[in-house]
Amino acid sequence: MKNKKKVLKNKKILLGVAGGVAAYKSVDLVRRLKDEGASVTVIMTDASKNFITPLSLEIASENRVCSGIFDDPMSHINLPREADIMLIAPATANIIGKFANGIADDLLSTCFLSFKGKVVIAPSMNWRMYDNPIFQENLRRLTAHGVIQAGPDRGTLACGEEGIGRMADVSEIIETIKSAFSKKDFFKKKIIVTAGPTREYLDPVRFLSNRSSGKMGYAVARACIRRGAEVILISGPSCLEQPHGLKSFFRVETAQEMKNAMFKHLHETDVVIMAAAPADFSPEKKEKTKINKTDKLLVNLRNTPDILSEIGKLKRRPLLVGFAAETGKRLDRAKEKLIQKNADIIVFNNVTAAGSGFDVDTNEITIIRKNKEVSLPLTTKDAAAEAILDAVSELLKRVKCII
Repeated sequence: MKNKKKVLKNKKILLGVAGGVAAYKSVDLVRRLKDEGASVTVIMTDASKNFITPLSLEIASENRVCSGIFDDPMSHINLPREADIMLIAPATANIIGKFANGIADDLLSTCFLSFKGKVVIAPSMNWRMYDNPIFQENLRRLTAHGVIQAGPDRGTLACGEEGIGRMADVSEIIETIKSAFSKKDFFKKKIIVTAGPTREYLDPVRFLSNRSSGKMGYAVARACIRRGAEVILISGPSCLEQPHGLKSFFRVETAQEMKNAMFKHLHETDVVIMAAAPADFSPEKKEKTKINKTDKLLVNLRNTPDILSEIGKLKRRPLLVGFAAETGKRLDRAKEKLIQKNADIIVFNNVTAAGSGFDVDTNEITIIRKNKEVSLPLTTKDAAAEAILDAVSELLKRVKCII
């Protein structure tokens, strides 16, 4: 696949694994980071070896695991100097306490003190330890100095109790690292993103819809968050997890519900990105009970609200991005849509092309503006989202959006 752009490609990550139960997740974390194109070097504390073996992490990382401060007298200088970012997962109360108070009595803590780049910690401990005011003071001290925190989550802990203290999900940790590397050109910008299909009901169990999974819209939302935006995601039915860091999330079913949610927050928005695929038609009448099966069923349809067009007609509106999913190379129809809907950008894709369409992780798009168009080869939807935001960012620099 061409243009497989990854935020973490060729990034060098120094991963510290402290002695918590969640250390077993570090193998999956290393593998996922390598899938993103990163190189990972692991530092283990002595306590962490009670939960996972160095060999497991050496196999996963394909690098030697470091541990003893005296194994290589200059490792506490050399390892941090070669890293782009430092990640501690799990970060126990003990290691966070050391970091916050400048204690350097093992390889991990000495590397932390000598590292000059961004640091991400993923706290993991019992909820009583996490709530302890002394620990919270240590945590505040670190974050005040720029250390980035991922999690923890609330749920069932190793002791069987419920509470906050579970290490953040691996996907959240990786998203936090991506955010640390991303430019913040949308800082303080408010963006609404729509995603997924809508359902237009014939009766309580049957509806008209389409094959949209929401993957493109969710990728756009994640990219917006990474780049500093306050994001409202309005999603039709989808099995995808909510992106971490959303300002607000609204689950809708019909096109009318999507419109209502959109216009409720439109006045506070700088950019609208309509990546959803709302159904174009709705039954004129929704039956209150299930329609009996017959040889022939005639249904009268009406148009659903054209949300993109209605926003485009507003005198005071945000910067507007629409999508044109076509069956074939109908770039002409996408260009017409740009004018007819009064949008600033239309993103075209041919849903019949291999790997470019519904319910896949890739897309092949053309970003169309009034005097410019950029075609991308087949790429990941995450990379496509970044390209779309690059175009939006360029326009925001030149055009003052009136809200």
